[in-house]
Amino acid sequence: MSMDIKQIQDLIKFVSKSGVNEVSIEEKDFKITIKTSQEPTYVTASIPTAAPVAAVSPVAAVPTAVSAPVPAAATVVNEEANFITIKSPMIGTFYRSSGPDKGAFVNVGDEISPGKVLCIVEAMKLFNEIESEVSGKIVKILVNDAEPVEYDQPLFLVDPR
Repeated sequence: MSMDIKQIQDLIKFVSKSGVNEVSIEEKDFKITIKTSQEPTYVTASIPTAAPVAAVSPVAAVPTAVSAPVPAAATVVNEEANFITIKSPMIGTFYRSSGPDKGAFVNVGDEISPGKVLCIVEAMKLFNEIESEVSGKIVKILVNDAEPVEYDQPLFLVDPR
């Protein structure tokens, strides 16, 4: 088994979202251990048959990829200072409804409260319901249905009540 950098990044984000403290995958020529705490995620990878530098350098680039959407989120928040931004807790594909023939979980103008399902983010064939942590009214939906989303990418603007 050999994992490419995208699969490793997805795995890191999935593990840090899941709340698991440590995951180890070991194959004949490949070993990866991901340890998480509340804040950072630590990754150690050793590939005896490949140059370790090649494996470590792309993994070190993960924080850059994760922090890229943050300035965009700050811009949105500055323009709409009174609104709360609900962000994606993981990388995956954004879905507004539970199926193609189903209605959207929420639309612009809908009132929401903590625990209300807002959307689904599909990551690695797992469908994760994203629930609201705030009360308010949906002002804007920032992502189109079936679009890929990054970790921490703004999904909704909410006018708090």
